[in-house]
Amino acid sequence: MRRARWLAPWKDTGERPVIYHCITRVVERRLAFGQEEKEQLRTYMRMQENFTGCRALSYCLMCNHVHLLLEVPPMAVGGLTDEELLKRLGAIYSEVEVAGVAKELREARQRVRDGLADERVVARIHERYSYRMHDLGEFMKTLLQRFTRWYNAKNERTGTLWESRFKSVLVEDGVAAKTMAAYIDLNPVRAGMVVDPADYRWSSYGEAMGGGPRGNGKKARAGLVRALMAHKGYEADARHWAGKVSKDYRMMLLDEGEEKLKEVVNPAGGRDVKVVRKGMKKTAVAAEMDSLRRSRDVAMSRMLRCRVRYFTDGAVIGSREFVDGVFRACRDRFGGKRKDGARKLRGNAAAASGTLWSVRDLRKGIC
Repeated sequence: MRRARWLAPWKDTGERPVIYHCITRVVERRLAFGQEEKEQLRTYMRMQENFTGCRALSYCLMCNHVHLLLEVPPMAVGGLTDEELLKRLGAIYSEVEVAGVAKELREARQRVRDGLADERVVARIHERYSYRMHDLGEFMKTLLQRFTRWYNAKNERTGTLWESRFKSVLVEDGVAAKTMAAYIDLNPVRAGMVVDPADYRWSSYGEAMGGGPRGNGKKARAGLVRALMAHKGYEADARHWAGKVSKDYRMMLLDEGEEKLKEVVNPAGGRDVKVVRKGMKKTAVAAEMDSLRRSRDVAMSRMLRCRVRYFTDGAVIGSREFVDGVFRACRDRFGGKRKDGARKLRGNAAAASGTLWSVRDLRKGIC
């Protein structure tokens, strides 16, 4: 029996957004995607974003698999206005279809004003479309199905394109989201396709660095800002990308990141990332960081250049408190003997041990 997907316990509460790392592979892991296929898949991904209200924070489209760091915000209290709904529909439906829905809504509103119907008639029109919004499963299902139809028509083939249902890992914002974004953007580096991740066009970082001030270049930068800074209250706004945010992220990607990251609460009550070296005096931290930057011999960055199975199979990744909280909310998924959720990262992920935790204690394929 197929196990239920790990979903955030708060996903339907309207409490806060949820971040997932999604992975899907081509059947038999064939090298099926060239430039045209990757461009088309990215186009469909952006269309799905505009329709569903979800955000692609980081992504990488490889030749036989896809990585996507997806933020799923809660639906606005009270739902969408008619104007917002029609704008969303315009992302994936033709002008004729959208005009038909607009007419239907106008007539329904008029019937309500005339006392011939109540608001439920309008709600039913919204519900025909809104159930597919702000939902992880619906986002991925529509994206993959739509691309499969395009790919099969182009190549005169039939049948499934994807190896199995997509995997997803629940990711905490802050250090976990930042690390996962970097791991995703470094896929082509790990595969030996490029040396500088900025040179790979079909990733969030490559698009952010190579795109223009408008369109998808701007959207890629906004997504990365959200991935790196959501825990500090930053919205997905490309204007925050220039300066420290982009420089710090590039340092991390180019093997100049920190050896050890620690998430701490700042005086304002927000979360910050603190750089520490075990056994060092505070006065030596700055000098040590300079040395680390010069030597480029950094454990955390080296980790990101290895395959980290926890990031695809760990189910839940984040701080110890975050993983334990999800475990308690999903206690029925585990046997009675298990007392807590957080499991230490080992193998290739050891550099993040003590900072990031997994709900699964993987034993094979971690090195």
